[in-house]
Amino acid sequence: MNASAALIERYWASAQARDWAAFAALLDSDVVYEVPQTRERVRGRQAYVAFNAGWPSDWDAEVLDVIADGERAFSRIAFYPQRQDRSQMQEGLTVFDIRDGLITRILDYWPEPYAAPQRAWAQVERY
Repeated sequence: MNASAALIERYWASAQARDWAAFAALLDSDVVYEVPQTRERVRGRQAYVAFNAGWPSDWDAEVLDVIADGERAFSRIAFYPQRQDRSQMQEGLTVFDIRDGLITRILDYWPEPYAAPQRAWAQVERY
């Protein structure tokens, strides 16, 4: 496994474990997270960690594939909005930009259409 693929595996493992310190250590301080489908954006390491740490449900994510080479990586996950309910699986596709061993940009794509939920977090902006 190359360094970029290992970085993405650690990203998902730390998110799954809710180890937000380990998760933050993988991100560039100016990381940008975007969901093109809902036009949501979160800027900066602290804001992105808070966005994930404050998620309102007890979700579960299983890594299905990681393809990575140098400064670009892709992952495909099985996402379960409720950890105990395997009937509601959503497949997520994520594109990562990597520089100097840190994640600098994350684009999250969800094949199933959905409206952006109301967010109570100041970290989320619409574009």
